[in-house]
Amino acid sequence: MKLKIFSDRQYLLDGIPHDMMLAPFWEELIETHQYPWQSMSDCYKRIGQSLFEMVPLEDADLAIMPVNWQHIRGVSWRSKVNKLALNLALEFAKKANHGGKPIVVFFSGDCSDEKIPIDNAFVFRHALYRSIKKQNNLAIPGFCEDLVQQYFGNEIPIRQKKEKPVVGFCGLVTPHSWKKRLKTIYYQGVMLTKYGKITVSPYKGHILRNKALEILANNPAIETNFLLRDRLAFLVTASLDHEKLRPRLDFVKNMAESDYILCCRGSANYSYRLFEALCCGRIPIFINTDCVLPYEFAIDWRKYCVWIDEKELPLITEKLIDFHQSLSPQDFIDLQYKCRKLWKEWLSPEGFFSNFYRHFSEINPVWQ
Repeated sequence: MKLKIFSDRQYLLDGIPHDMMLAPFWEELIETHQYPWQSMSDCYKRIGQSLFEMVPLEDADLAIMPVNWQHIRGVSWRSKVNKLALNLALEFAKKANHGGKPIVVFFSGDCSDEKIPIDNAFVFRHALYRSIKKQNNLAIPGFCEDLVQQYFGNEIPIRQKKEKPVVGFCGLVTPHSWKKRLKTIYYQGVMLTKYGKITVSPYKGHILRNKALEILANNPAIETNFLLRDRLAFLVTASLDHEKLRPRLDFVKNMAESDYILCCRGSANYSYRLFEALCCGRIPIFINTDCVLPYEFAIDWRKYCVWIDEKELPLITEKLIDFHQSLSPQDFIDLQYKCRKLWKEWLSPEGFFSNFYRHFSEINPVWQ
């Protein structure tokens, strides 16, 4: 299904990149491939014009906000709003509304559960809370590079089933300290002052992650493959120098040498690691913290994950063992291929945008 879209780069502030969805049309504004993961949208850029057609506003099905709202709001709750970019975005929304066209806004990053000042826009976010989600708020994957293509010669590193499940995790772990409790109080005070309400602390995910790792590590029926960091792999990578890429390479190696990958929210209510695990053909152990996942209306997520609701966290080892024992050796192999296929066809940039029209069937039944 080919959608007709409208956008306008005059509403894009100089120095701010356009949203990925527009990459096939405004390719010259895309950054160079300084890092391997910057190639993540290459396939989508090649096929994007077969999925969408850029047309004048009066002919469009949808108006696409040219800037990702993350560049207006900032990357963290401490960031200041870019008022110049905000004013341009509001002008674009006004133009689209006058033209009678539905507006699509992408809001990536850790602040993406916050409200934006555009009524009736379809807002695609990384972080959503199911219990308070509005109908026009939809989930977008955390887009990642194709790990299998980049690091494994386009061949999934298939694992054979062992008696004990091997659980992997390579990532940031910070202790639950009095400093973190003070930061939580400060965060809640800022949210109360700015928005008149106390929202979930960004440190909640770190606490849950630590607890899950501890429970898994203390069960002898599970083999753990944990590589605990005090900083993010992305943040320590400053060039393509092999030694500086080591944290990323260690992350990928840890993924390849594990059967299951622990996927728990971080600062925001979503897990980027969930999509990396599926990309690599690994089975996620997904900690559900009132999350909304992409394409829930089409994907039965529990078929691909060891699903752990937050309140069930003390039972994580029992649920993992039951899941593992329920799989035959061939089922175990097949599920790895299915996880990879799910990512490729639905959650990669090209997969997500190939199915993008499915979100709007209520606007136009022809798109179903």
